[in-house]
Parts: sequence; C-alpha cells; structure tokens
Amino acid sequence: MAQYRFGVDIGGTFTDAVLINLDTGEYRTSKVQTTPKDLSEGFLRAVERIVSQAAINPPEVAQIVHATTIATNAIIENKVAKGAFITTKGFKDILEIQRQIRPSLYDLFFDKPVPLIPRYLCYEVTERVTAEGDVLSPLNEDEVRQAIQQIKKEGVETIAVCFLHSYINPDHEKRTGEIIRDEFPEAYLTLSSEINPEFREYFRASTTVINAVLMPLVTRYLAKLQAEIAARGFKAGLYVMQSSGGLMTGKVARDKPATMVESGPAAGVIAAAALGTRLGYANVISFDMGGTTAKAGLVENGRPKLAMNYEVGSAAISPHAHGSKGSGYPLQTPVIDLVEIGAGGGSIAWIDTGGALRVGPQSAGADPGPACHLTGGTLPTITDANVVLGRIDPDYFLGGEIKLDWKAAEKAIEEHCARPLGKDVVSTAAGIVEIANANMIRVLRIVSVERGYDPREYVLIAFGGAGPMHVNGIISELNVPTVIIPLNPGITSALGLLMTDLRHDYVVTYICKVDRLDFEKVNRTYRDFDDQGRRLLADEGVAEKDILSAKFMDMRYVGQSFELTIPVPNKELATGDMVEITALFHREHERSYGHCAPEEPVEVANLKLSVTGLIPKPRLKELPKGAEDPAAALRMRRKVHFSESGGFIECPAYDRYRLTQGNVVKGPAIVEDIDATTVIHPGYQVEVGRYGQLKLTSA
Repeated sequence: MAQYRFGVDIGGTFTDAVLINLDTGEYRTSKVQTTPKDLSEGFLRAVERIVSQAAINPPEVAQIVHATTIATNAIIENKVAKGAFITTKGFKDILEIQRQIRPSLYDLFFDKPVPLIPRYLCYEVTERVTAEGDVLSPLNEDEVRQAIQQIKKEGVETIAVCFLHSYINPDHEKRTGEIIRDEFPEAYLTLSSEINPEFREYFRASTTVINAVLMPLVTRYLAKLQAEIAARGFKAGLYVMQSSGGLMTGKVARDKPATMVESGPAAGVIAAAALGTRLGYANVISFDMGGTTAKAGLVENGRPKLAMNYEVGSAAISPHAHGSKGSGYPLQTPVIDLVEIGAGGGSIAWIDTGGALRVGPQSAGADPGPACHLTGGTLPTITDANVVLGRIDPDYFLGGEIKLDWKAAEKAIEEHCARPLGKDVVSTAAGIVEIANANMIRVLRIVSVERGYDPREYVLIAFGGAGPMHVNGIISELNVPTVIIPLNPGITSALGLLMTDLRHDYVVTYICKVDRLDFEKVNRTYRDFDDQGRRLLADEGVAEKDILSAKFMDMRYVGQSFELTIPVPNKELATGDMVEITALFHREHERSYGHCAPEEPVEVANLKLSVTGLIPKPRLKELPKGAEDPAAALRMRRKVHFSESGGFIECPAYDRYRLTQGNVVKGPAIVEDIDATTVIHPGYQVEVGRYGQLKLTSA
C-alpha cells in the first residue's frame, strides 16, 4: 500500500495543501481561500479536495503536518484567553513596565503594547531566590492559595507563573505549580522554568505569558482539527511546524503553543533550504511573497539562521520599523530569523495625507479580497495592479478556478489612487508595483546586507503566490546573480512542511567566564538535555538511529548585553575545546558587527541543545529532458506592461507543466503555474532544471 504525507499551510489569504506519494515523489496540490472565522474549515476543504482528486483512502496517509497562523493572529488581534500572572512579591508591574525603549526614539506619541494579562490579574507571593540559586525567602504557600482562590473568582482559565531567578532554581515555581494543580486543576498552567529557563526577567515573563494565554485557544483548535480529521477516516497523527523549523506532535504543541507563533513562514525557509541543498546551493536567501505578506530569510551552510530576540504582535511589519525593538511582545523561543512586511498580493494601495502613493501594510486578505476577485473588496491591491498590467491572466487565476475582473481592478485603482494623483490607471498600477518592489528590496537588504551577508554570494529562492511575479523586478538592485523558482511556487511552504524533521530545543542559563567553566556541570547539562530529547522523540515514534543532537553556547564579551549563538563540538567538552570555540565566537562577532576584540574576556550566558528526529523526506520527481526551444509549451501571446520598455509589449505566455528540462525562455515572457505566475523581464531568461525549477539569470 502506497504511503502518503499531507502538508497544510494556512496563510492570510489562501490555505495550501500538498499530498505527496512517498514511493514515487509525485504530489498533488490544492489551494483554497482561507476561512478567517474558522481556520479549520479551509484546512478541511483543501484536504478533502485532494483526497477526492487523488482517489486515495484516508488510512493510506501516514502523516499530516500543519502550519497555522492561529497563534500569531490571536496575539496581533489581542483575542487571547483570559489569564492570570503570579510572580515574586515586588515584581507585579513587570508586564506594565516592560522595557525603557521605544521603536522610534523621537516618537513622543508611541504607546507600549497593552499587556496580554491586565494588572488587576497580576498577583504577588512572598518568595525570593538569589541569582546564584540560593533561597533568600521561602515560598509562602498560604499566599499562593489565596491568590488562586481570587483567580478562580475572576473567571480566569489560564495561569502564568514567573518567579525571580527561577531559571537557576525552579523549586518555588514547581511547588506553586503543584498547588495550582491541586486547587484549580481545570486551569491551564505555564511555568517559566519549563517553557523558558533563561535569564532576563521581562523576556522570560513575556514568553511565559504568551504561552499561557495561547494554550486554551491552541488546545481547542488542535483538538477540534484532530477530531475532524479522525471523523474523515484519517489514522495519521497531526504534527505542527514550530517557529524554529522543526516539527512537534499536536500533544506537544498544546503544551508549548509559544513555539508555533511563526509556524507558517518557517516552513517556507525550510523548503528553500531543502531545495537549495538538493540543487547544490548551501547559501540561500528565501523570498516568500504570498497574499498578505512578504517574508525573507537567510540560510547559511544549509541551516536557516535563528533569531536571537524576536517580537510577536509587533507593529514592526513595515521595513522601517523592523529591528526597532519595543513595539511587540518579546519571545525567547527559537525562531527562524525572518523579516516580514505587509506587501502581499492583497496589500492595499492608498494615498497618504501628504498625497503620496503608499502600499500596505493593510491587506484585503481573503475577506473581502482584492477588487478583481469580486468577493466584496473595493480597494486597489497589488493583485489588481498586476491584472491591469497584464501580468496575471484573469481567465487563468488558480488555473481558471477563479475568474478575475479586469474592469473591477481598473475601477478600484482609478477611484482610489489614479484620480487623486492626477495619473492614468496604467502608470499608477506600475507605480504600485514599483513601490511594493522597493519595500521588498529593503526587506532583502535587512536580512542580508544589514546583517553582514553579501547577497551576491547567495542564491535567491523565490516562491509564494506572488513571489515569482515580482522577483525579477527586485534582483537588479541587490545584484543577486541567480534566482531559483520552484515548481508550484504557490504551495512551496506547504511542501516545506514535508521536508523538515521532528525537533525539540532545550536551554538553560549558565553565566560564567570561559576560563572558569565547570565542565562537569556543562557536560551533565548537555547529557540531561540529550536524554530528555531522545525520550520525547522515542515517545513520538522515532528510532534511536534517526536521532541527532547539536550543542550550542550563547556567548558574549564580558559586559555586553546580548549574545551570539555559537555551535560547539558534539562531544564531552574539556578546557582545550574552549580555545577553538572562543575563536569561532570572535569570528562571528567580526562578521556580525564588523569588529571583534580577541583581547577582551569572553563569557558563556546560556547552554543550548537541539535534538532532531529524522523522518522520511519526499523525493522530487525529475522532468524529462527536452530541447532548448520552449515552443511546445506556448499557451498564448498577450500584452504585458514593463516600465523599462516604456509600456506594453506582446509576450509569449508558457504553460509551466508542458516545459521540459533544458528549455530556455527568454524575456520578456510569462510562465504560468496553476498557483503562481513568473514574470521574466527584458534582458533576462529562465532555464528549466531537472526538478522543474526555473533558474532566472540575466540573458
């Protein structure tokens, strides 16, 4: 019996699904509009469509992997569960005080994010542990019980506990957890020492609160989804993509929902890394432009970069705000380093108070959608601009499943942008595209140049429903020599769900100068983490031979405020190993900041370990070889607007599924997938590779 795996990615505009045959590498795809009111509806609709088309039996599906925006959306919209916060006496206001920074130094009107748990639901109890882990004041258990009784009266359903220095000595937190489970067993509970045993009090408290207020929502969502899947005959377990790029079971996800905040975008970077490795490119920049946002990530030596400090619910989805900390809630869990802006196909074009044309970050999303969709939207979007410019065939959107209205797109741009600007519709549409491209160029610069990486040394992998349409217009500014566009780029993130492995991450704070490390303690910590991870993966059905672990240290110069994560040898460490590890830290500091100070003392801040359980990866099906001439794949010819050519040019439009390995398409031209359109500008060409990928280079 053939075995299949499902990947389902819920985005802001579309829900993508892919079913892959593990024996042959063949796959089927489905793209349906996201259902914002109940995300599971779009999930099930996409799955049912593929099952029907492929005529398979649900029990043949070995695994279902899911990426969802439910956690992110809940925080952004502040639609989280009602929670309470218990902390050390004297630290009740930590969620209110937050940090003494602002994203824009001179913005006197900036308001800090509203705490996810209001002050009146924050409770103090007497206890105190020193930074060395010694008990200064014992835990007052009567105060804990009094706080719990008050919490029960307030109708709270989830509790976050974060005591001072519990990362070094968690005994008081654990005892508080035991009391809560005895006194209020129906409450959801998150202890900071379990979800994030790291120093920095507000960061740890924020991470704990985020996890707590998401637990009820995520638990109910996953339980409902699992029940609906089972009711349709599926025997497969449900797996969820983590923000770090690894998978976890639905059971683990319910306990640690904070780890799935950037679930969907992470899958795209994993797909780019996997495809890059398959094609022989170790250094990759991923560019994912969908219906709501555009995202960029960086892969170095085959491994996606992880963010040191991440904020969720941030206003920083514009390129100007990115990197300006303080506009969101800090999250201290591993997150693939992504830069994200509100520039997707559904991003709305508008005129600001100064009379300038702007694009995004507001999006028409799936409801009401772009004007050309005729689903209720009346505001002009990037998709509408591309329809007016001839880049999207209104009769072939999603392979003809959705018919777009050119006149509705034209009317929206005319009324809301062209007329106020005193411009014609076509030049305004071209301006919308150019502004969107400029925003995305800044994003790609942030993820590469501004972090010490030269984009000329990287291959750009472009995907998402709108990525291949815009990528040619942005690469000239970055001097990226090669762009790869995978087959079915619109569902690449969903395919990425099937290219990753089970993963669990562990961390503990251990601040010590490198020449004073207690290696017995260091090695014992790593062994404990490794044992925990292996036991968890064994429970998830992973064989011992398929388990890998990797060790890391967060390091910094003594006196610095933030650290760099440095890989360390996967063995028992000794004094001599620190010479090589410290030298690696100096090199990484030089690359990241442009300078290093080898004469300065270095210290370790955190010990980290990731445990990975390898699972079978889908094979990619190879295309048959063909001639250089792509004439056999010609669909039609139509006029397409290119600014560099001064207007519309009649271009050939090719059916991507009829292209063969070795075909070369010279621009100006269009290549059409069911789920995306690739625009090839004058002076560029694409060559079709062995797996159907398009290699875009200058002609």
